[in-house]
Amino acid sequence: MEKVLGIGGVFFHGKDRAALRAWYSENLGITQTPTDYDSPCWETDSGPTVWEPFDEGTEYFGAASQQWMVNFRVRDLDAMMAQLKNNGVEVTFEMDAPNGRFARLTDPEGNPIQLWEPGGVAG
Repeated sequence: MEKVLGIGGVFFHGKDRAALRAWYSENLGITQTPTDYDSPCWETDSGPTVWEPFDEGTEYFGAASQQWMVNFRVRDLDAMMAQLKNNGVEVTFEMDAPNGRFARLTDPEGNPIQLWEPGGVAG
């Protein structure tokens, strides 16, 4: 069976596209999509990726009207949370779980973001 190799992009609507692109670059280090074919685009480290539909109407993403949430894998959740807070971004620690540690934030347009540091429960 032929299968996909990973996520090739995440696409969503935004009220201020330029501001959102800059916010993701400045706060999460996501390279902005190049405007030519000679510049590199954002490359991710290989690792686990979860693809999971949720029940319609779930409040897990925040408002029931939210149709999606991005979960970004991070190397050091504490360092990422400190960086975001230093940039004036409100971020809250969510939980330690058997598969890692989680935190939550939203982008400037209210889109939910979850950060995930894979691994076991911190001891």
